Order: sequence, then structure tokens, then C-alpha cells
Amino acid sequence: MKILVTGASGFVGAAATHALATAGHQVVAAVRRDVALPAAVCPVRVAELGPHTDWTEALDHVEAVVHLAARAHVMDETETDPAAVFRRVNRDGTVRLAEEAAAAGVRRLVFVSSIKVNGEATPPGRPFRADDAPAPEDPYGVAKAEAEVALAAIAARTGLELVVVRPPLVHGPGAKGNLAVLTKAVIRGIPLPLGLVDNRRSLVGLANLADLLRVCVEHPAATGHTFLVRDGEDVSTPELIRRIARAMGRRARLLPVPPALLRLAGTLTGRTAAVARLLGSLQVDDGPTRQTLGWVPPVGLDHGLAEMAASLDRGRGVIYPP
Repeated sequence: MKILVTGASGFVGAAATHALATAGHQVVAAVRRDVALPAAVCPVRVAELGPHTDWTEALDHVEAVVHLAARAHVMDETETDPAAVFRRVNRDGTVRLAEEAAAAGVRRLVFVSSIKVNGEATPPGRPFRADDAPAPEDPYGVAKAEAEVALAAIAARTGLELVVVRPPLVHGPGAKGNLAVLTKAVIRGIPLPLGLVDNRRSLVGLANLADLLRVCVEHPAATGHTFLVRDGEDVSTPELIRRIARAMGRRARLLPVPPALLRLAGTLTGRTAAVARLLGSLQVDDGPTRQTLGWVPPVGLDHGLAEMAASLDRGRGVIYPP
């Protein structure tokens, strides 16, 4: 198929582009500037995602779209109304793309949403399900949830085949945020006060997510579904750190600090949300995804963590196991 990938130069977009091209598809990469792409991928310049973006050239003879372009989490927000900006880019920009895709005769749109549509945390033994009522808590999650609703309406009206994927935390080469902070701390041998944390979190490796997106483009049964995805095993934050350390042949230095003190520290430093993600649970039920698509993650958690650790430790002469 001829497939358009938006956000093709991003963390997940680059991996998805590679997976689709490797599978033999003709891939068009929507980019805002010149970037390095696989030789078989055709770049097309597109303006910033928004309600007036012109997708005409990018959608020419395209059969499917994988939509990854979005305004992601902003660590140091400078916008006076972040919610309005998230809506303009992640909701209205997505609606614009879907409308133009339907008009251009595109058959299928795979929308990469976020587990934040479900919420921020799960109680023990109650993982998020795709059919749970949406409960987003931040502007990013709200905009993604509203985009899903708008896309469903467009699909019902035009016949555009819609597939929604809600990933949890993605790990792999180039990962950022808390995961990169933890990995760099392990690399530097910094003690981490997380030894007493007892939680469970679902993660998905970059290669696994890219492979699922390929399947969502190709599989006839994917249409009309919302899919949750994970690597196949959920781990606590201390276990995640131990796995990262083991991938690098190092020892995890975990201090037994009570979680209540960590929450207090987060409150005092204005990092309540970041601390909550380290201490809380967020699990997903990916059973329907595997059953509907017959899909199994091709890469194990430990392999993905090793690749991520290696990408953050370039130049140190460290050799990681496969």
C-alpha cells in the first residue's frame, strides 16, 4: 500500500516508518523540515499541524494514514492557555487530516492516541480496558479523547476505516522523560530512593508499537477498534530499574525510602505528577488486541530496555547483551 505517516521524524514515527517500509509498503513521510529518512521513504513537506493544514500533496493516491504528529507533553510550558493549544493541534489538526483523507479516498486511518484518554492510574488488579469510559486528567489527554470522538463521527459519516491505538509509556532508543532520567541515573551509579515502591506499570517497546501499527494498517479485522498495547509483562518501578541495570551489566542502587516521603518531596518541589507516575500503577488489558489481531509482541521487555540504555550511553565503550 501507499501509506502516509505523519510525525515521521519523531520517536515513534521514525520506527513506524521503518517498519512499514521494511514490510514492503510505499511510505510517504510528512515532515516539517529536512530529516534523514530511509532511502525508500518519500518525504513531503507539510506545515504545522492545525485546523488549516493543507494535506493535498501528502495524501495523493494514499491508501492508509498512520497519524502520529501531535503536540506532546511540554516540560516547561510557556503557553498562557495550554488546553486551547492542545485542542488546536491534537484535536482540530487531526480532524482536518481525517476530513481531507476521507475526501481524497483514503481507505484507513490509524490514529495513535494515548492511554491518558483512560486516565492516569489504575487500582491494583484493575487494568484499563479499551471500552472503559474515558477519564483524561490533563489537557493532552483531553485533546486526544476529543479527537477520538470527532474521528468516530467522521468515520461513521464518510466510511473512512478508523483504528485507534492508545500506547502506555514507550521505551526504546531515544526515549525521554522519567524513563530517560532513571536510565541515566543507573548509568551514573546514582542511588535512587525507590526501593520500597510497590506498583505495577505496563510499558511498550518502540519496536513492538511500530509492529502493531503495521498490523493495524494491514489487518482487515482492525477497523472500528480501539487497541491497548503492552510488552506482555507489567513491572514495578524498582523492578524496572533492576532490569535496566542488568541490561547494562550494572547494579541497581535502590534506597528504601517510604513512598509517603517521596510524595511530600514531590509536593514541595512542584513535581507531584512526575512523582505520582513513579509511585503509582498504570496497567492495561491488551487481551482483546492480541485476540482480534492475532498479534504477539515480537520483542521482549529486557531486549527493548537494553537498546534504550545503549542509546543513552553512547561513547562509553559499553557492550550490551542482545
